Amino acid sequence: MLLTITQETTFEKARKAIKLAKAPIIFESFDDDLNRQVLEKEKIHILLISQKNRKDFQKQRNSGFNQVLAKLCKKNNVAVGINLDEITSAEKKEKAQILARVKQNIKLCNKNKLKMSFIGKNKDIYDLTSLGIVLGMPTSMITSFN
Repeated sequence: MLLTITQETTFEKARKAIKLAKAPIIFESFDDDLNRQVLEKEKIHILLISQKNRKDFQKQRNSGFNQVLAKLCKKNNVAVGINLDEITSAEKKEKAQILARVKQNIKLCNKNKLKMSFIGKNKDIYDLTSLGIVLGMPTSMITSFN
C-alpha cells in the first residue's frame, strides 16, 4: 500500500500538504503543538511521533504523546506510528531511551484502545509483531500499514 508521509513545520503548510495527498496520510512533526492542531482540524490516518532528539523531564519521559493526543486519536480514528528506522539507527544509550519512550506510548495507546503501526523499511510482519509483544503491545493493537 502506498502511503504519503507529510512532515511540515507550520500548520498552514501541513494543511496544504494534507489536502494535496491522495494516499493514506502519515503526519510527522517535531512540534507537539503542531501535532495537536493537525489532529484537531485535519483528517490523517497515522500520527508518526518522532522520539529522537527529545529531552526528558526530570521526573518523567518526554515521549511526545499524552492523554490529550490519545483522546483526539481515538475520536478521529487515527493510529499512532512508531518510526522503526529511528530505533535501528540509534546508538546504544539513545536506543534505550527511544525504546523506553515507545513503551510509554504503547501503555497509553493500550489504555485508550488505539491502533499502532511500525513505519520503516522492515516489512516482515513477524519481526514487527515480536518487537511489539516484547515492548508490551497486544497483537490486536498492530495495524497492517507496512
